[in-house]
Amino acid sequence: MAFLADALSRVKPSATIAVSQKARELKAKGRDVIGLGAGEPDFDTPDNVKQAAIDAINRGETKYTPVSGIPELRKAIAAKFKRENGLDYDWQQTIVGTGGKQILFNAFMATLNPGDEVVIPAPYWVSYPEMVALCGGTPVAISTSQENDFKLTAEELESAITPKTKWFIFNSPSNPTGAAYSAAELKALTDVLLKHPHVWILTDDMYEHLTFGDFKFATPVEVEPKLYDRTLTMNGVSKAYAMTGWRIGYAAGPLPLIKAMDMIQGQQTSGASSIAQWAAVEALNGPQDFVAKNKAIFEGRRDLVVSMLNQATGIVCPKPEGAFYVYPSCAGLIGKTAPSGKVIETDEDFVSELLESEGVAVVHGSAFGLGPNFRISYATSEELLEEACKRIQRFCAACR
Repeated sequence: MAFLADALSRVKPSATIAVSQKARELKAKGRDVIGLGAGEPDFDTPDNVKQAAIDAINRGETKYTPVSGIPELRKAIAAKFKRENGLDYDWQQTIVGTGGKQILFNAFMATLNPGDEVVIPAPYWVSYPEMVALCGGTPVAISTSQENDFKLTAEELESAITPKTKWFIFNSPSNPTGAAYSAAELKALTDVLLKHPHVWILTDDMYEHLTFGDFKFATPVEVEPKLYDRTLTMNGVSKAYAMTGWRIGYAAGPLPLIKAMDMIQGQQTSGASSIAQWAAVEALNGPQDFVAKNKAIFEGRRDLVVSMLNQATGIVCPKPEGAFYVYPSCAGLIGKTAPSGKVIETDEDFVSELLESEGVAVVHGSAFGLGPNFRISYATSEELLEEACKRIQRFCAACR
């Protein structure tokens, strides 16, 4: 009898976490490494949010909370959905988890049976298919194209749906590509979903507040209210509010699903950190002016990175609408020989040689389900980004 569960054979470790760990290990050995693997803002949590946490500690808000979250936070979440997305949810239709990952995992655990399919546009966040597999479902990846800005078309979605499809996962702006769907582009997808009433929609809006220029964010139920009764809308405070370590994700959806997720969470972790929840109340209800300031900084970094990468031999880097990632193609380097003498046969070879040769840590695109590409997180200073891009240019020029 095997000791470890069979489910572990169906999943892989997180590539983004692995890259960050590798960069830390090399730094500890004295290597000059620029880590561009982690999807984490380099900004500090706003002072008013930190103060709210301190105040909560001083008030003694240090006990267990209800499984689905404190009422104050759940009401703030419902108010946020109404204020920013035009969505009407009773606060009891909301749930708070320990980060967005737990929200997603709970939803899959509560709904998936063996044989159930989950449609996932590729490239995708590395955890989507692994969560589906761990919960007994079957991930079904649909490849998008760089020519279409990595956006799924209505025809591609239609072709992937079968009688076994239970969920469609949607992420805009996207991790890893930064691609964001306009309301019109979303409407084409929701029109398809209306024709398949057995398919539920799980929309990951974590990068909602990070869109650039005059792009206007939209979420599926906002575009097509008829999908309200089969959509779970997930978000969190990690990215826009620079609160990654606080570990607060949240969602709103149909009450029966929320109750099922509550039951799963009640046997898993129970409520999220009480202190972090009070901080999140202030994040959602408090001043929002810093969001626009941080977004402007991210936009400048995006423009810098896109410009410099497109000057690198063999690299083609699209200009994304949001998030803080770029997803350039390294197809022009495949088949070439790196300075070490190794032939670059895959995008994984490319990022490995780049790290060893120039000390720049990025994530290979095949980990996100589509290559030959790589993901760069530009959530770091312009100084470091400029230096990293110079190193990438130098590495590419040295490949023969």
